[in-house]
Amino acid sequence: MKIGIDISQLAFPGTGVGTYTKNLVENLLRIDQENDYVLFYSSLRREIKGEELKIENNNVKLKNYRFPPLFLEILWNRFHFLSIEKFTGQLDVFHTSDWLEPPAKCPKVTTIHDLAIFKYPEAFSPRGGHNIVSNLKRKLEWVKKESRVIIAVSENTKNDVIEILGISPKRIKVIYEACDEIFMRKRSQKEIKEVKKKYKISGDYILGVGTLEPRKNLKRLFEAFSLLTESVPVKLVVAGKVGWGESIEKLKIKNEKLKILGYVPKEDLAPLYAGAQVFVYPSLYEGFGLPILEAMACGCPVVTSNISSMPEVAGKAAILIDPKNIEDIALGIKKAIEKRDELIREGFERVKNFSWEKNAKETLKIYKEIV
Repeated sequence: MKIGIDISQLAFPGTGVGTYTKNLVENLLRIDQENDYVLFYSSLRREIKGEELKIENNNVKLKNYRFPPLFLEILWNRFHFLSIEKFTGQLDVFHTSDWLEPPAKCPKVTTIHDLAIFKYPEAFSPRGGHNIVSNLKRKLEWVKKESRVIIAVSENTKNDVIEILGISPKRIKVIYEACDEIFMRKRSQKEIKEVKKKYKISGDYILGVGTLEPRKNLKRLFEAFSLLTESVPVKLVVAGKVGWGESIEKLKIKNEKLKILGYVPKEDLAPLYAGAQVFVYPSLYEGFGLPILEAMACGCPVVTSNISSMPEVAGKAAILIDPKNIEDIALGIKKAIEKRDELIREGFERVKNFSWEKNAKETLKIYKEIV
């Protein structure tokens, strides 16, 4: 069997979709020596090489192109012209990315991570010539018409696909994501001290992670923290790039205990999780919610939302709060500090339910079934 996969999202290594693509492909190549793989990659952003994906197998070919993304959007999502086989050669099955939906002569599999473009379209402002909402809606129309199987990363996403896109549940398979390997290693006190020194963090702290945009609900987190400053003698540290909406100045409630770090690479984020008293993730909507597992794997208690996919991922190993209720967020943080040791133990157990090897095995099973 010849399996084609679009790995173009590896051009965005810090994103959830980039993490998914990298881990899925690496684990498929590790567990499957029987089938042949053709990896399609196109980006002007940066070139990718085989060693980046740990490609050592003889059963893998990397088809590397430097097409402008807008060109492929128009070619495949708008006009739906030229099959993927023109670029990859003959295939038995093709797994499309979350950005492009080329026509194919073979059966297609598509992963849908979330449907935020329908629930929060205002979060996707046009940039770089891309109208993100229009492009993704066109892509999903082709998915609805042509994809044999749709992989949803959570039951919540599956329900959204059924409700919003009107796709039959029979075509949808839920396969959970997992924690990146970098978060699975126990961190030493020395590593924690070094990363705190690097980011000028002193004393105990609560950690928030997320892009500064309204969907991540950080403004309410800041307000909830302001209610705690007298009773909880810790700082609030937030890691995440600037998104859209309120400016950083407006988001920053005047509080000397609040520190916004901006983007933090995974190598530093892992010890930041490990050193935090509590991790708070009050997002309003997620397709999966990888930071929940990342924090648990690093031995950090988790407070997260009781809506969307968050309860599904957290299980009973986190304090669940109403993300629209500032007092409830504050109370959840206090509970997590009180139950810290218990939540750490439960978090370690919860993480064991998710693995990229399991994800790859279930995905490979789908390829075999539809071929």
